[in-house]
Amino acid sequence: MTADRRDTLRDLVMSTARGLRRRWVDALQPWQLSPHEYRALHVVGHSADDAPRLGDVAKALRIAPRSATEVVDRLQDRGLVERIPDAQDRRATCIRLTTDGRRTLHELQEAREADADDYFAALDDEDRAALRRILERLRRP
Repeated sequence: MTADRRDTLRDLVMSTARGLRRRWVDALQPWQLSPHEYRALHVVGHSADDAPRLGDVAKALRIAPRSATEVVDRLQDRGLVERIPDAQDRRATCIRLTTDGRRTLHELQEAREADADDYFAALDDEDRAALRRILERLRRP
């Protein structure tokens, strides 16, 4: 494969990923959340712990604890999460979804699925299976 063809294939994959991300940013607008805030909400809502520590949220998001604090502050200001003391370590803070946070996360997951269904509707079942197989192969280290 020539370098030009590799660049074209790479550019197609990158362009597709950017397009999906733009669609997701647009889909988040009714909730006035950024993709990063959605990810934080998702991490808290899908943690093995009912209320993960703030440091664990930062680690899952691959960001500095200070940055995680800012994201959690915004989610808390919106009433989507709450801070609670860690029962094991008084110095630590845990994050838990509120009732509104659970409802919002559920709505967001439904919106994400609907957007994906719409985006991939141009592909038939066979094409989707082939795309999944190829992408899974490329994702492996």
